[in-house]
Amino acid sequence: MSTAHSFLNGVRVGFALTGSFCTFDIAYTCMTDLVARGAQVQPLLSPAAAATQTRFNTPDEVFATLQTITGRAPFTTLTEAEPIGPKKLLDVLLILPATGNTLAKLAAGIADTAVTMAAKSHLRNDRPVVLAVSSNDALSNGAKNIGALLNARNIFFVPFGQDAPEEKPRSAVFHAGQVLPTLEAALRGQQVQPILRSKE
Repeated sequence: MSTAHSFLNGVRVGFALTGSFCTFDIAYTCMTDLVARGAQVQPLLSPAAAATQTRFNTPDEVFATLQTITGRAPFTTLTEAEPIGPKKLLDVLLILPATGNTLAKLAAGIADTAVTMAAKSHLRNDRPVVLAVSSNDALSNGAKNIGALLNARNIFFVPFGQDAPEEKPRSAVFHAGQVLPTLEAALRGQQVQPILRSKE
């Protein structure tokens, strides 16, 4: 195990997936890596992630994959997510992928899904929430929400950049190779820099 990432052994990580379905395979890889490094991973799903059948996954496949990787059933309801704060269930919450819709809700203080409720509940303990942006409007309508969250206490971002600037000039996505370094830094109360990167 890399010394740089041995910090993950025993760390309780909430791993929330929202509806950027094309990044789910990356999410599974990141989740598998966390478990391999000794993290205790609790998966969570937004309603879209839990119930939408796509060309990438069926809901049953998503649930089965998360259960296989983590050994835990994902939280999908407000009542499952709400105790995260009062019971101090997590050390860090990672939202990967974090869609524009989720970022907008977090910026506005809306807690109406398992994922946004988990963030609200977790933040009450002054513990870090890490966001891995994946949004086609991150550099247009979503930019104001990213800006608001960059200025929020205990919110940290996985470095991100434009994924297809010619075809989708306002789209941005997180750099998967920066997830572990960002988690490590966030647990120390620090933001990995630079946040905006064209490459990892």
